[in-house]
Amino acid sequence: METQPQGAVLKRERVRDVILELVESRRPGDPIPSERTLCARLGVSRPTLRAAVDELVASGVLIREHGRGMFVAPEKITQELVSDRQTLTAPLATGTWSSRLLEFTTVQAGARVGRKLRLSPAAEVVYVARLRLVDGAPTAIEHLHIPAAIVPGLSADELERGDLYEHLREHHDVQVREAVQAIEPTVVTEAEARLLDVPALSPALLFERLTDDTEGRPVEYVHSLYRGDRYRIVSRLTLGPDSGTVPPARDGHHPGIPPGDFTHRDPITSSTTGDVQTDR
Repeated sequence: METQPQGAVLKRERVRDVILELVESRRPGDPIPSERTLCARLGVSRPTLRAAVDELVASGVLIREHGRGMFVAPEKITQELVSDRQTLTAPLATGTWSSRLLEFTTVQAGARVGRKLRLSPAAEVVYVARLRLVDGAPTAIEHLHIPAAIVPGLSADELERGDLYEHLREHHDVQVREAVQAIEPTVVTEAEARLLDVPALSPALLFERLTDDTEGRPVEYVHSLYRGDRYRIVSRLTLGPDSGTVPPARDGHHPGIPPGDFTHRDPITSSTTGDVQTDR
């Protein structure tokens, strides 16, 4: 497997963040600057910039129109699995998990990550990139951002030795409370494909998670890319009058359940697991 040059993962991460910042500051259909302009602004090569743009086009964030330029894509439909007042449990995925550290450094948060963590763009965050393996096979690339102020002295060895939340609780008096996680389909870039040992533009799942502590402070922002050929999400739904006491929304529908199938409007609760596909 090809080794990534020092800083290469972080450079791609920064390019991606800047483009996403441009997208989030505009409305669907608005243009974004040309590749030439973005290369000059970011100080990166055309292939590096184009790889990031290709990824965002493939995942439905940008639209590229020949002869006209690049535009913000229409908004995606968002559907929660369960009400934010109900409990979503997430058992451990199958397989034996391990990780390989790609990068561990302290950097400025930047505009997009800073906004998510409610920090100044100049505030420092601990940035960690890890390759996650299941039974020795590469399965996911994880990008982790933690406010540096809450983890003084955190080392790569400490991070790799145990559970992050346990470390935050025992060594930094930070107790996590809840997280909001979004999942959507995407494809892998050439650089990501080399790490995951799959062809470029292979299907993948993009996970984004923002975690708060008991005081309501954001303490972790993560986005992870999982191989689409080895990872799937399985949801267990409990349907009927015994599934809960929270009234459901009057409109909308639950994923995979056609509107009108449950006209009595009983609540639906969900339990979600990650299921790693093993080679057969």
